[in-house]
Amino acid sequence: MQPLTEDEIRTSLMNSTAEEERTVALPVDYLLTDWERIDFLGWRDPKAPRRGYIVTEVDGEPVGVVLRAAETSMPHNRSAYCSLCHTLQPADQVSLFTARRVGEAGERGDSVGQYICSDLSCPENVRLGAPLAPLEVPAVGHTDARISGLAERTRRFLSSVREG
Repeated sequence: MQPLTEDEIRTSLMNSTAEEERTVALPVDYLLTDWERIDFLGWRDPKAPRRGYIVTEVDGEPVGVVLRAAETSMPHNRSAYCSLCHTLQPADQVSLFTARRVGEAGERGDSVGQYICSDLSCPENVRLGAPLAPLEVPAVGHTDARISGLAERTRRFLSSVREG
């Protein structure tokens, strides 16, 4: 992903209100972002804990959405699957996030939802290697496939927000 300025991030949020765009709190480690190692910039708003953001590139341009996390979480003694990074985790580490659709559909209250890692750490999760069993040989290209799958699923999710 190409480095983004604060203004580019704010204006990329296609489903934001003027107030949301103006008050976006960037992640505390924004200036330390390793842009070459992420497929999207995702973070929770420290000022509004149920609010989150995802910004990625689509056709070389930044595109982002404002997310709202569900008020309740799933029980920790179960497992849940992130629909973006396809990581199986304790259920309390996956949240239902909704995004208001763009345009008239969003004005009517239409939204789309996905179960996503609660901390929006999907770009790191797909790069983590699974522990190998003794004598197991790592699969060639497995991490690359996980990374490209995350990028594609993220673009599809953002597209579904736009297609209201």
